[in-house]
Amino acid sequence: MSDVVDMTLDEVRAALAPGIASNAAFDGWTAAALEMAADAADIDRDVARLAFAGGAVAMIDAWFDSVDQAMVEALPAATVATMKIRQRIQQLVEARLAVLAPEREALRRALAVLAMPQNVAAAARLGWRSVDTIWRHAGDTATDYNHYTKRTILLGVYGATITVFVDDDSEGHADTRAFLARRIDGIMQFEKLKAGVLRRAEYRPSLSRFIGRLRYPAV
Repeated sequence: MSDVVDMTLDEVRAALAPGIASNAAFDGWTAAALEMAADAADIDRDVARLAFAGGAVAMIDAWFDSVDQAMVEALPAATVATMKIRQRIQQLVEARLAVLAPEREALRRALAVLAMPQNVAAAARLGWRSVDTIWRHAGDTATDYNHYTKRTILLGVYGATITVFVDDDSEGHADTRAFLARRIDGIMQFEKLKAGVLRRAEYRPSLSRFIGRLRYPAV
């Protein structure tokens, strides 16, 4: 009990998030789901309410964060390093879906909460955090515009994949995996096209450079 008493609010959120998700499948992202999770973890209900003062969005935030952490743990950096970039992204997304699979009804309810107009900004933030985690764990270190384009494209792919996933009753979610594979192929083709365009632009004659040489000829 002393360990529970000494927990920080961040630790309380991390400890309760999976339990809240399990309860949310039946009770929604509500105070009732929170209280049942707190009771199961032997955490004072008042402390639990304080940790999740942000309500349903705060609960979903903590759950998604725990899912991201579980995804990273499922594919250690040493394992990821042996894969090609396409496989890294696909395997990480599939690992995240595997963590979500037992709680698909909780996910469905979470998506409904995040789709509310007042929660759109929070939904975008949580989605961006997840795809950023995926790209970083995949080894991406870009800091230029590529940092944003990669994440923006993957966010669209992941969002579409989740839409398929929540209603996928195929064995082992085979339909979702096939859908994801096709979308990731699209990302890779785009990256190849973009790289080709950039290479051509690098060698394209520059009018300003030509004028500069006329004005300041090389000695």
